[in-house]
Amino acid sequence: MTAHSRAVLGRIIDDLGSTLFEVAAGKPDPDREVTGVLIHDPHDEPSHAPGAVVLGVAVYGSPAIVTLVHRAAGLAAPAVVVRGPIVVDAEIEAAVASTGVVVLALTPGASWSQVTTLLRALLAVDEVGTAQTGEALDGAPAGDLFALVNAIAALLDGPVTVEDRSGRVLAFSSRQDEADEPRIATILDRQVPAEMLRILEERGAFHALYRNEGPLYLAGVSDLPRVAIAVRAGDEILGSIWVVVRAPLSAELERSLTEAAKVVALHLLRRRAGADVERRLRTDLLATVLEGGPAAVDAAGRLGLAHQPACVLALAVVGDSAPAERTAEEHRIVDALALHLAAVHPRTATARLGGFTYAILPTESDGRAVRLAEEFLARIGGRIEAVVGIGRVVAREVDLPSSRADADRALRVLRSGRSSLRVARLCDVYVSSLLVDVADRVAATDDAPAGPVARLRAYDAEHDTHLTETLAAWLDTFGDVTAAAAAVHVHPNTFRYRLRRLSEVGAIDLADGDARFDAMFQLRLHGVHLNGSAQRATGAVGRLTSSATVRGPGV
Repeated sequence: MTAHSRAVLGRIIDDLGSTLFEVAAGKPDPDREVTGVLIHDPHDEPSHAPGAVVLGVAVYGSPAIVTLVHRAAGLAAPAVVVRGPIVVDAEIEAAVASTGVVVLALTPGASWSQVTTLLRALLAVDEVGTAQTGEALDGAPAGDLFALVNAIAALLDGPVTVEDRSGRVLAFSSRQDEADEPRIATILDRQVPAEMLRILEERGAFHALYRNEGPLYLAGVSDLPRVAIAVRAGDEILGSIWVVVRAPLSAELERSLTEAAKVVALHLLRRRAGADVERRLRTDLLATVLEGGPAAVDAAGRLGLAHQPACVLALAVVGDSAPAERTAEEHRIVDALALHLAAVHPRTATARLGGFTYAILPTESDGRAVRLAEEFLARIGGRIEAVVGIGRVVAREVDLPSSRADADRALRVLRSGRSSLRVARLCDVYVSSLLVDVADRVAATDDAPAGPVARLRAYDAEHDTHLTETLAAWLDTFGDVTAAAAAVHVHPNTFRYRLRRLSEVGAIDLADGDARFDAMFQLRLHGVHLNGSAQRATGAVGRLTSSATVRGPGV
């Protein structure tokens, strides 16, 4: 069995340095362990295990870099990354010398999200584990894809990438700076550029690649030629290996690349199986924590969530997409949310349960959770329409079921359409939550509300009038006839006539405060809003509003 490797600073600099950053100040300790990635926030005290690389986003100039170095030293960080180019002066050199923290300069044009993703890709090697069956290439364990790719690059004397079928980079070797611009862009974006994919498709490269068993030499697709080979597991294409070369490979090197593809296939299969097992395990642990009970404390400890304040986030995909498309969106959003929250706290647990996505976020402020959720929804933009409910912050892991209950209640309101918010705590939508609860009770007992509003709705349905809309507009404008008439697009005199008529039909005394409250409550229960439309909500609320549609101006 191969010994389990550690993520160390020397390896990160070797694998990413030539493409992503360079050592600007300090002498790296190649054996210094790296435990994670931490994004610097000058206004927030991080909660993170020692040994993380600190990303100094928007940190410019010598004084700010010196401050960051000293703060990183307090976190036992081995290195900080700041945007290059950097002018290293005496103050920076003194700070680095006194703390031992290395300053890395990020390549211009590379984004911080790329840095985070690439660093986590390297760190994830430890979580997946190394090979247990002894497969290796040139001494590199098969469980370490980056080490494998570096071994292939050494054998073939050229920079190498391993990509999936959509052109997403799974791992890459060092020496990428020796390649051409399209390859460097591929590494920075972790994705083959669209123009490069188009050229390869037009030339039939992918068809030939997946049809052939051996390596394929491709000249003229870029500044430098490529040699590629498909990575197969039986009849399944798992991905491909791409090598930047100067000339076609010899027969011996082609055989070496063919054997390397088999080892890479074993790794990809093992990693996929390991990822599936890890996902199922974390889902089970998260479900145990959220359900509570005697096993919850142990489950929270295994997730790294014990003895710290936290809250629950509940996310649902909304909209009118087809069932198959919605299912795909829901599965994509789990990984996206997990990555987004992990950038803030590495112990965040995310999983899909009962048709919704849940996350436990270690935090002392539900306001911070709201900001993170809003940032996430803004980042995914209009690609996936979703809403997020936020639970209360609890001090103990055994109280997380209460936080989940809050998140679920807030999420129900957002899904019902009773709020225009996309992210909400229970306190933000508490009254609307009570209305949803009452609507459920009414539907469950088949006890539809009776009284003035019910009479008005029945009259409107029979005579094609708009008395219910008139009452809602009058109440929502605090009895201002002019404003209410404008809201429903009728003349004030017409509106006054409707008021008299609805008082007669509904037998409601608009001068009575209790009567006005009862009417407003029932209108909200039915989902009737100022614009005159009765919103059809989900579940019981939808059943209550089935006959409340208003058809525009007119008596």
